[in-house]
Amino acid sequence: MHGYGIARRIEQISGHLLQLNQGTIYPALLHLEQMGWISSKWGVSENNRRARYYSITRAGRRQLTAEEENWQRTSAILTRFLAPSEENA
Repeated sequence: MHGYGIARRIEQISGHLLQLNQGTIYPALLHLEQMGWISSKWGVSENNRRARYYSITRAGRRQLTAEEENWQRTSAILTRFLAPSEENA
């Protein structure tokens, strides 16, 4: 996808709770590319404009898996703090 399409897709998936502008999405994409987690190439968008298209790399997929696992651990820890304990019930 191109950067604008990525931003719109994030908004759509989040139920429009997350809204990204160009000042947010493009620096993030540049950083991900510098880390080697995504790659990009120039192409033509649906409305015949030149656009940069991004795709995840093999290293990016490995990083995504690691980040998902880390999020699951962190989320489980926070759930323990937020859930009423058996002792206090």
